[in-house]
Amino acid sequence: MLKLDKVRTFYGPIEALKGIDIEINQGEIVCLIGNNGAGKSTTLMTISGILRPLSGDVIFEGKSIKGLPPHKIVEIGISQVPEGRRIFPKLTVKENLEMGGFTNRGNFKSSLEMVYSIFPVLQERQKQLSGTLSGGEQQMLAIGRALMSSPKLLLLDEPSLGLAPIITSKIFKTIKEINRDGVTVLLVEQNARAALKLSNRGYVFENGRIVLQGKGEELLSNEKVRKAYLGEVIL
Repeated sequence: MLKLDKVRTFYGPIEALKGIDIEINQGEIVCLIGNNGAGKSTTLMTISGILRPLSGDVIFEGKSIKGLPPHKIVEIGISQVPEGRRIFPKLTVKENLEMGGFTNRGNFKSSLEMVYSIFPVLQERQKQLSGTLSGGEQQMLAIGRALMSSPKLLLLDEPSLGLAPIITSKIFKTIKEINRDGVTVLLVEQNARAALKLSNRGYVFENGRIVLQGKGEELLSNEKVRKAYLGEVIL
């Protein structure tokens, strides 16, 4: 479904992605793990068109999307849930969802019903200002807003950030349910253990490069991953 081919992305003179190769198959959950600044979020922003790679290619369903503006990338089926949620706090819950569905007017009603079925609390609070929601509810809203465009591929950037463990568990369960409904997921997550348990496959980033890749369970049992990202002492 998605392929990154030797992608190099810069922030000014700083090379953030150093020729990375990633493949994601339809129906998978794939996670990116690594320390802060390793290039994970930059990868998502490169895919979604917020950043443009200096070289290499981003191919979605067999066609290059390198250079497409973000709204066009949403239209072809890729939606991103940004780190920090980035909801519109002075708009109501429903208005935020309407913003997410601006490219999907033909299926707006059915998309809204689908989001409300996944997150009933959003329907209960649809007239409430989004800035007054709890952190977990705001994350649900951010995911729901991305789903309003009926994406084929959902990019999730740190969905558990700042959430209590019980809410994190609910969010990860919901991601699994969304995937079962046919949405492919690319997940960036600091909680490496939870991400790898959830994912079919994973990529490990260090300093803008991919240093390891494999099935989720393989990376969970990898000594380097366990020591560096799972906080385990290897004797």
